[in-house]
Formats: sequence, structure tokens, C-alpha cells
Amino acid sequence: MTSGTPKASPSKFVVATFNRDKAAELHALLALPDVELVALADWPGAVAPEETGDTLLANARIKARAAAALTRLPAIADDTGLEVDALDGNPGVHAARYAGPGATYADNVRKLLAELDGVPGARRGARFRTVCAAVLAPGRELHAEGALEGRIALAPRGAGGFGSTGKH
Repeated sequence: MTSGTPKASPSKFVVATFNRDKAAELHALLALPDVELVALADWPGAVAPEETGDTLLANARIKARAAAALTRLPAIADDTGLEVDALDGNPGVHAARYAGPGATYADNVRKLLAELDGVPGARRGARFRTVCAAVLAPGRELHAEGALEGRIALAPRGAGGFGSTGKH
């Protein structure tokens, strides 16, 4: 016979991503002892939904709702965009496809720098904005957002690109 309260099994959440590095980073960052995070990439039959939203929140909701519907578990998803002041907030929600369908990170950087050619440093303010959406149960959703302010450099620098963990 044991004493005390029985230990509850961990709550399971689906992270609506096919990026295993992102799932691992979230797991380490959150470090919630009673929560098990499962990447959607590990779910049989999972496919990424088409991100057809015109806002970061809309795309995060599309992904979280699709993951929750498939797995029947609470789900969390995010979407991130780069908002550049001199470009009236563009590329924004279209940052990953800024240079067109199938564009690489380098293609997007080249296009952005070309559009900012001649723009002085004081006008190169920008931010990465991330919106997270959680579907806890049908009709029960939450969302939050955050931004990292900065400036667009005159030339590319660094070695892994945005979103890279540097671990390969």
C-alpha cells in the first residue's frame, strides 16, 4: 500500500510542426514536468495544412486546429513573420515565400536586401513577430504573440539563418 496522492499521467499536447528541432527546442524551453509534447511529424498520416491565412494568427490557428482534429489532442502551433518598417510591414506573413514558391532562405534574403538597397540604417527597423495559437478543446482556443525588434543589416551575416539551432 502506498501513501500520498497517486501521480497523474502527463498531459499530452501536439506541437503542430514538422520541424523536429523546433519541437525539441519547445520541449526544453517549456520544461513542464506534467506535459508531454509530441511533434505532429511523429503522428501517422499527418500532413501540413496549407497556410492560407492572411495573418500570422490565422495561419497559427489553421495549423493548431488541423493538428487537434487529426490527433484529438490539445494542440499548439505558431507562425512567424518578418515585418520591415520601410516596406510597410512586408514581407510579414509571407516571409517564408517572399521570393516566390520554392524560394530558399537565401533567395528571400537577397530579395529583401535588394528592396532595401539605398534605405538608410535609421529606416531599416524591423521585427520578427510570432503568434502562437492553442486549441485546448473544440471551441476553446487561446493565442499569444511576441516580437523581437531589430534592424535589417546591409548584408547577410551569421551562419545558419533564422530558425536555425546551429546543431546539425
